[in-house]
Amino acid sequence: MILSKSDFMALAITFKLAGMTTLILLLLGTPLAWWLSRTRWRFKFLLEAVVALPLVLPPTVLGFYLLVTLGPHGPIGWIFQLFGGQPPAFTFTGLVIGSVLYSLPFVVQPLQNAFTAVGNRSLEVAATLRASPVDRFFTVAIPLARPGFITAAVLGFAHTVGEFGVVLMIGGNIPGNTQVLSITIYDHVEMLEYSHAHWLSGGLLLLSFSMMLTVYALNRRFMVVQL
Repeated sequence: MILSKSDFMALAITFKLAGMTTLILLLLGTPLAWWLSRTRWRFKFLLEAVVALPLVLPPTVLGFYLLVTLGPHGPIGWIFQLFGGQPPAFTFTGLVIGSVLYSLPFVVQPLQNAFTAVGNRSLEVAATLRASPVDRFFTVAIPLARPGFITAAVLGFAHTVGEFGVVLMIGGNIPGNTQVLSITIYDHVEMLEYSHAHWLSGGLLLLSFSMMLTVYALNRRFMVVQL
C-alpha cells in the first residue's frame, strides 16, 4: 500500500478540520460580511483591515500568538483550566480556532463583495411588498449572493486543507490528533519518502484544481441564468 495508516488518519483529520472550519466561518462570516457591506460607519476600514490581516501576516506569527493565548499560561487557556478543561493548545479544538482565524478573509471578503453587488434596488422592491428585514435578507440577499457563498465555501475549505504554519504552531504534530496532511507531506519529504509525498501532494493538487473548476463553472452558470 502506497499510503500508510497514519496518512489516512491525517487525511481524515484534515477534511474534518476543513469542514468544521468552513461551516463555522459561514455561520460567523455571513452576518459580518452583510454588516460590512451595508454599514456606513466611518471607521469600517479598521474592521476590514483586521479581517484581512491573515492575508499578509506570516502564519507562524499568528500561530505563535495563538499558542501563547491558548496555552496553559495564556488568558484563554487559563479560563479553560479554571473550569476544569484542557487548554486548546495542541488539541483539535486549537486547530479549529486557529483555522477559523487564519481563513477568515477567504470567506468574509467574497461574501462582502457578493452582498455589495446585490445593491439596494431588489431589497427596496421587497420592502415595498412589506417584507421584513429578515425576510429581505433570506429571500432576496442570500439567493442573489449565491456565487459569493460558493466561492467563500470553496476558498475557506481549500485554504484550511493547505494550512501549515498555523496548524504546526498551535497543534504541533501529534499523529491521530493534530497531524494534518500538510505536515504529513513535510514529514515524508524530510524522511526522503518521496513516493508517499507524491501521492499526497498529487491528490491535493487534483482536489484543489477540481474545486476551483467547480467554482468557476457554477458561477458562470449562475451569471448565464441571470442574463
